[in-house]
Amino acid sequence: MYRYDQFDARIVAERVAQFRGQVARRLSGELLEDEFKPLRLQNGVYLQLHAYMLRIAIPYGQLSPRQLRRLAEVARDYDRGFGHFTTRQNIQFNWVALKDIPDVLEKLAEVEMHAIQTSGNCIRNTTTDHFAGAAQDELLDPRPWCEIIRQWSTFHPEFAALPRKFKIAVTAAEHDRAAIRVHDVGLHILQKDGVTGFEVWVGGGQGRTPVIATLVNSFVPESEILDYLEAIMRVYNRYGRRDNKYKARIKILVTELGETEYIRQVEEEFAAQRPHEKIALTADEIARIHAYFAPPALAAKPAVSERLEAAKAADPAFARWTRVNLHPHKAPGYASVTVSLKPQGIAPGDATDTQMELVADLAEKFGHGDIRVSHAQNLILPHVALDDLPEIYAALDAAGLGTANESRITDMIVCPGLDYCNLANARSIPVSLEVSKLFADPAYEEDIGRLHINVSGCINACGHHHVGHIGILGVDKKGEEFYQILLGGRADEKAALGNIVGPGLRAEEVPGAIHRVVEFYRAQRTSKDEKFIDTLERLGHQPFQEALYAAD
Repeated sequence: MYRYDQFDARIVAERVAQFRGQVARRLSGELLEDEFKPLRLQNGVYLQLHAYMLRIAIPYGQLSPRQLRRLAEVARDYDRGFGHFTTRQNIQFNWVALKDIPDVLEKLAEVEMHAIQTSGNCIRNTTTDHFAGAAQDELLDPRPWCEIIRQWSTFHPEFAALPRKFKIAVTAAEHDRAAIRVHDVGLHILQKDGVTGFEVWVGGGQGRTPVIATLVNSFVPESEILDYLEAIMRVYNRYGRRDNKYKARIKILVTELGETEYIRQVEEEFAAQRPHEKIALTADEIARIHAYFAPPALAAKPAVSERLEAAKAADPAFARWTRVNLHPHKAPGYASVTVSLKPQGIAPGDATDTQMELVADLAEKFGHGDIRVSHAQNLILPHVALDDLPEIYAALDAAGLGTANESRITDMIVCPGLDYCNLANARSIPVSLEVSKLFADPAYEEDIGRLHINVSGCINACGHHHVGHIGILGVDKKGEEFYQILLGGRADEKAALGNIVGPGLRAEEVPGAIHRVVEFYRAQRTSKDEKFIDTLERLGHQPFQEALYAAD
């Protein structure tokens, strides 16, 4: 993983000192909240429903054991003993006192972490496939390009005050696990005639106006990608709507200009760049960054582990976990492990200080010191020997982290909702937990197979409800919480937006409605291999809508 150089360390230390002074002035009353707001947002501090919230950057979702232990320390010493992992592959602490935030940032800086540009109208965390560098199906490791983009975009003077927040995602696999088509910019790494380059998608996003991104360029060579991103950003910065925050995202600009005109303007801006404006992204510089992400030295292993097979035969629960929570690794004898943060009765994405420390210990002992955060709010150990899986599972299960539900119906993406967020219209966590109870039987859940439920507490879509196979959106109707149900969304290479299928339901009606839809799917699928989303696309929305609203 990338390591700070002397410039990185100095910049972060100076930012902590600067923010410490700003907090002191706010606490003394010298700064009013309206004056303090733009300063705190630049440092990842939000004012939520009950307290300030601190969002900490985890670039492209990668952590070291030392960093995860420091996050556990923050949870224990400054919060309420837990942190919340987010869909931006970051972590949030919801109860840190404002007076303590400079101390927290100082402790984070000691382990090469910060909260810079995790909020505000800037280019935020560049995310990627959580199996990057390990996935069997990837062309190459996309993380070096995320780091190159991070270095280019952080503190970029021209893009520090954009019309609205801006998010970039990168993938290098045909199966898109980074959701690039619902980002402001999505990059798909590919090769053409021996040259590495990028397929560039622009203008995707969710929220009030959900849009699937436009393919703007089918191939930009790697040496030109930062210049091309610069052109994209300049067109957006010049013409993006600043008069109306609801129309300020780049997706609105692309839609209003039209695909043809937007592409023309980007190409015109790109062509107009003069030689001295070009970014000197040389082959040597690309190689230097790639060297930081050299794969771990994995000992040669047989493709089949006798120890693993014996443990599976002896323990059906362990066997189920290996079927559900493992992902194929490019090296024989290894796998990537999803550590589910979605056990029954726990807010999705939450992890306690002791759980974080355990995962750090396991990564150090068994996982070559590598931990990832997925945009589905789970943790990943990307490089694990098959022989070590029985011991890893035993430790995880004892800590409440052994749930076998990766990409299953209880592995929900859920925003904090009205329990924490002052923008929310409805609670997200309680309704997700009630739905989850209906599918608590592991055998039943495994029989259902891959099915993504995403829950948002408001139209801002932090729970990604638009791209859930089943989306749940909380709305307020005259002071009462209702939930609209969407069907047919997906965030992969076949990205699609779900459709609202009918009137909103009261909270107590949601679990039964979801159960009816799932049972209808099980009755209609051609085989257990036909996923929910495939059955839905084959039959259409109408019969599923009828099942949703049918009387029990």
